[in-house]
Amino acid sequence: MSNKEKYVLDTSIIIEGEILSLLESHNIQQGSEIIIPVSVFDELQSQASADKEMGFVGLNAIKNLREYCKRRGISMRLAGERPQIDDIRLAKQGRIDAMIKDVAMKECAILVTGDYVQALAAEAQGIECIYEKTMKSHTFQIERFFDQNTMSVHLKEDVQPMAKKGKPGNFELVSLGMEKSNKTELKEIVEEITNLCRRPAMASLEINRIGAKVIQWRNFRIAITEPPFSEAIEVTIVRPITRLSLAEYNSNEKLIARLSERAEGVLISGPPGSGKSTLASSLAEFYIEKKKIVKTFESPRDLQVPKEVTQYGQLDGNFENAADVLLLVRPDYTIFDEIRKTADFRVFSDMRLAGVGMIGVIHASSSLDAIQRFIGRVDLGMIPHILDTIIFVKDGKIQKVYDVLLTVKVPSGMIEADLARPLVEVRDFDTGVVEYEIYTYGEENVVVPVRQQPENGESRSPIKKLAESKIKDVIRRFDPNAEIKIITDNTVQINVAKAMIPRIIGRGGSTVSELEKMLGLRIDVEAKDTSVGSGIDFELKEDGTCFNITVDSELVGKKANVFIEDSFLLNSQIGKKCRIKIDKRSESGKKLIDAISAGERIRIFCE
Repeated sequence: MSNKEKYVLDTSIIIEGEILSLLESHNIQQGSEIIIPVSVFDELQSQASADKEMGFVGLNAIKNLREYCKRRGISMRLAGERPQIDDIRLAKQGRIDAMIKDVAMKECAILVTGDYVQALAAEAQGIECIYEKTMKSHTFQIERFFDQNTMSVHLKEDVQPMAKKGKPGNFELVSLGMEKSNKTELKEIVEEITNLCRRPAMASLEINRIGAKVIQWRNFRIAITEPPFSEAIEVTIVRPITRLSLAEYNSNEKLIARLSERAEGVLISGPPGSGKSTLASSLAEFYIEKKKIVKTFESPRDLQVPKEVTQYGQLDGNFENAADVLLLVRPDYTIFDEIRKTADFRVFSDMRLAGVGMIGVIHASSSLDAIQRFIGRVDLGMIPHILDTIIFVKDGKIQKVYDVLLTVKVPSGMIEADLARPLVEVRDFDTGVVEYEIYTYGEENVVVPVRQQPENGESRSPIKKLAESKIKDVIRRFDPNAEIKIITDNTVQINVAKAMIPRIIGRGGSTVSELEKMLGLRIDVEAKDTSVGSGIDFELKEDGTCFNITVDSELVGKKANVFIEDSFLLNSQIGKKCRIKIDKRSESGKKLIDAISAGERIRIFCE
């Protein structure tokens, strides 16, 4: 800028918030003239009338600019025509920008803008232009409250600043040792934060209501409430400090295999702050490594995911419109963080039934509560088609995993065969034991606990031990190694070798029916384990960081089950080189090292 020139300011440079320092840096002196196009002023006034922060920021900047010009002896005026209805309607197509350029051309003035397209168009028309590219970087006030262990900061009028420090499941609320926050200080912080939203590349305004705003800036999620929504100004800043890979969770290989191969309706549940979103982020990274297309539905968009993952918010105020677009994108998996409203449950269900792999994040105090939140919003019989795996997270760890299945049988506790009905079984993923049954009774959907906790020898009553012993005496003639589990007072589960099942059931179920009549119980017969098959010869060798189990070439391509003594270790396919490879650093590899050191027997069965 040179002295005694005319300068036309467009909307972008005014709302930038640093117009005064810009003018200072170019040493404008008396006699120069600042021109604000009427179209710019009307646009800012319209935005302020619609309670948009950008409008207030712009009008306040013009007010400060007028005072600055008065002190410096610089004239300032409005010029140009007021935009008509058609101009406003076509604003997004550049009509208002064109009116601003017309003012600069008519006044033979220099256009000052922060919009690259506007600057390029002005220069193409022969208009002298000054383009200020970016906002000057500085340290923001909220950053001073955080250190490397801070999860969240809580600021409120007339209250000492507080912070949660630690990690999910192991944190404490501490005072930051500062004076109580006052209204003026909080208003400055709120203004600084909202100013960030003027540049979508820097921050995004995820929720904007009267008295409440949610802003996502970098990895900070900032919730602002003020009257009339809250009785005082409150600012809550949350920042994730933990990022884990799926392998770092206490998840076994069986669960990882499930997530890799079968699970397409996953629900991650847990109380607030338990680490649900951290696990969801880990799953996003896990599926990206598996060469899958992953998207997210978020409001606010605060998941820490790889750049390959596109994060979608609400489209025109809801996720239903966003789902229409997402189906055209054809993702393999979509992470829905978080499912809250009835419309969210409907979108999740519709997308899952459309064939998209869905991972939902939901607040719940238990795994069962997560399923119950679907009951009533979705037909009961559709739940197993929508959900197949429920993961409950607490204290940053996977505490429980459920398998959801649809079956037809007599509900536990009922005896008559004509009471059989479709029901949803909720099974413990690790043990396969049914813990809950969900079915329709009359006109109500009921959730019946079948077995609250896995039983062990210590927790069983003496009467159950005696009953189990007597039942085993009867079954012993079919399979001496049969395992008996008392599920309810009227139902037992008999686990036997797969080859023994036809003998126990008998032709047309005659044998098992006779046993049920003799014992007065309902009997469920299941295979004892996956180790059915012939034991095979093998050679075990260590090779650097791996164990190589070599078998006969005739077994290439078959599934093999590896056992340590009678405990199942892993299931693997025999590769082209006639071997099974086990990484020593994996959970299975560590167990194998312990078994070799203890001299335990290793067995392999081929399916």
